[in-house]
Amino acid sequence: MHHLLTARGPVVYGRAMAVSASHEVTIEATPEEIMDVIADLAQTPVWSPQYTKAEVLDTYENGRPKQAKMTIKAAGMADDQILEYTWTDLTGSWVLIRSSSLKKQEARYTLTPAGNKTKVKFEITVDPVVPIPGFLLKRSVSGGAETATEGLKKFMAKNKKG
Repeated sequence: MHHLLTARGPVVYGRAMAVSASHEVTIEATPEEIMDVIADLAQTPVWSPQYTKAEVLDTYENGRPKQAKMTIKAAGMADDQILEYTWTDLTGSWVLIRSSSLKKQEARYTLTPAGNKTKVKFEITVDPVVPIPGFLLKRSVSGGAETATEGLKKFMAKNKKG
């Protein structure tokens, strides 16, 4: 077990552990419009800046991405991840196939129609390969979940206006 001394006392970190986070926003757009943006992986770095590069490797017959290579920068590390996606009319989710820094990553967007708006919930769980202090990992995952929704909301608002 390793110890990190901070102003608040020692922080113990040994085995890497999974951390989950979620964030929810309401967007003035239809589920179809939002899902089209989420599924356009090449645009992800524009509205979700922790992603620095996105490349679709394989698609389903309907054109939605099946596998993609995403380059991410978070918690002070850069990583190339291979992700496999699953789509429905109201959900977009992925699981990690390969990564050098994560053992596991599962994420899901769930869209719920609300009149002329849509509630968007994003949930993510990550399990790093190497031990990362819990507070740093939680902050990074929570920040990513917030960016995945708030960034999407801002992008949708900007592109609806013009």
